[in-house]
Amino acid sequence: MGGSGGDGGAAPTGTGGDGGAGGDGGGIIGSGGNGGDAGSGVGAANGGNGGNAGITNNGQFTPSIYGNGGNGGNGVNGGSGGKGGSAGTLGTPGQNGSP
Repeated sequence: MGGSGGDGGAAPTGTGGDGGAGGDGGGIIGSGGNGGDAGSGVGAANGGNGGNAGITNNGQFTPSIYGNGGNGGNGVNGGSGGKGGSAGTLGTPGQNGSP
Protein backbone atom coordinates (compact mmCIF):
# COMPACT_ATOMS: atom_id res chain seq x y z
CA MET A 1 0.00 0.00 0.00
CA GLY A 2 1.31 3.41 -0.85
CA GLY A 3 1.72 5.81 2.03
CA SER A 4 -0.32 8.99 2.15
CA GLY A 5 1.34 12.29 1.41
CA GLY A 6 1.81 14.69 4.29
CA ASP A 7 -0.42 17.72 4.69
CA GLY A 8 1.10 21.07 3.87
CA GLY A 9 2.15 23.17 6.85
CA ALA A 10 -0.01 26.08 7.97
CA ALA A 11 1.42 29.58 7.66
CA PRO A 12 -0.73 32.17 9.47
CA THR A 13 0.94 35.14 7.79
CA GLY A 14 2.00 33.59 4.49
CA THR A 15 1.16 30.87 2.03
CA GLY A 16 0.51 27.43 3.48
CA GLY A 17 2.60 24.54 2.26
CA ASP A 18 1.47 22.32 -0.60
CA GLY A 19 0.27 18.85 0.34
CA GLY A 20 2.62 15.96 -0.30
CA ALA A 21 1.95 13.38 -3.01
CA GLY A 22 0.61 9.96 -2.05
CA GLY A 23 2.90 7.00 -2.51
CA ASP A 24 2.26 4.40 -5.23
CA GLY A 25 0.94 0.99 -4.20
CA GLY A 26 2.52 -2.17 -5.60
CA GLY A 27 1.62 -5.84 -5.69
CA ILE A 28 -1.79 -7.36 -6.33
CA ILE A 29 -3.87 -5.21 -3.98
CA GLY A 30 -1.65 -2.17 -3.53
CA SER A 31 -3.58 1.09 -3.57
CA GLY A 32 -2.16 4.56 -3.99
CA GLY A 33 -1.90 6.78 -0.95
CA ASN A 34 -3.98 9.94 -0.66
CA GLY A 35 -2.44 13.30 -1.43
CA GLY A 36 -2.00 15.69 1.47
CA ASP A 37 -4.22 18.74 1.97
CA ALA A 38 -2.68 22.16 1.54
CA GLY A 39 -1.81 24.14 4.64
CA SER A 40 -3.90 27.16 5.53
CA GLY A 41 -2.52 30.66 5.17
CA VAL A 42 -2.96 33.89 3.25
CA GLY A 43 -2.04 32.78 -0.26
CA ALA A 44 -3.18 29.94 -2.48
CA ALA A 45 -1.69 26.51 -1.80
CA ASN A 46 -2.25 23.29 -3.69
CA GLY A 47 -3.30 19.84 -2.58
CA GLY A 48 -0.98 16.92 -3.23
CA ASN A 49 -1.67 14.36 -5.95
CA GLY A 50 -2.97 10.91 -5.10
CA GLY A 51 -0.70 7.94 -5.60
CA ASN A 52 -1.19 5.39 -8.36
CA ALA A 53 -2.19 1.76 -7.85
CA GLY A 54 0.91 0.11 -9.17
CA ILE A 55 4.64 0.67 -9.24
CA THR A 56 7.08 2.08 -11.76
CA ASN A 57 10.27 0.14 -12.37
CA ASN A 58 12.82 1.48 -14.83
CA GLY A 59 10.23 3.81 -16.30
CA GLN A 60 7.68 1.02 -16.85
CA PHE A 61 4.43 1.24 -14.92
CA THR A 62 2.94 -2.04 -13.70
CA PRO A 63 -0.59 -1.62 -12.31
CA SER A 64 -1.75 -3.62 -9.34
CA ILE A 65 -4.86 -5.74 -9.92
CA TYR A 66 -7.30 -4.72 -7.20
CA GLY A 67 -5.72 -1.48 -6.03
CA ASN A 68 -7.48 1.88 -6.04
CA GLY A 69 -5.97 5.21 -6.93
CA GLY A 70 -5.34 7.62 -4.07
CA ASN A 71 -7.48 10.72 -3.71
CA GLY A 72 -6.04 14.14 -4.40
CA GLY A 73 -5.64 16.53 -1.51
CA ASN A 74 -7.65 19.72 -1.22
CA GLY A 75 -6.31 23.16 -2.07
CA VAL A 76 -6.94 26.33 -0.07
CA ASN A 77 -7.53 29.95 -1.00
CA GLY A 78 -8.00 29.20 -4.68
CA GLY A 79 -5.15 26.71 -4.91
CA SER A 80 -5.75 23.69 -7.08
CA GLY A 81 -6.85 20.34 -5.73
CA GLY A 82 -4.54 17.39 -6.30
CA LYS A 83 -5.23 14.91 -9.08
CA GLY A 84 -6.60 11.49 -8.21
CA GLY A 85 -4.28 8.57 -8.82
CA SER A 86 -4.81 5.96 -11.50
CA ALA A 87 -6.45 2.67 -10.55
CA GLY A 88 -5.30 -0.89 -10.87
CA THR A 89 -6.86 -3.20 -13.42
CA LEU A 90 -10.01 -3.81 -11.37
CA GLY A 91 -9.75 -0.85 -9.02
CA THR A 92 -11.35 2.57 -8.79
CA PRO A 93 -9.50 5.75 -9.77
CA GLY A 94 -8.85 8.33 -7.09
CA GLN A 95 -10.99 11.46 -6.83
CA ASN A 96 -9.58 14.88 -7.58
CA GLY A 97 -9.25 17.20 -4.62
CA SER A 98 -11.36 20.33 -4.42
CA PRO A 99 -9.82 23.79 -4.88
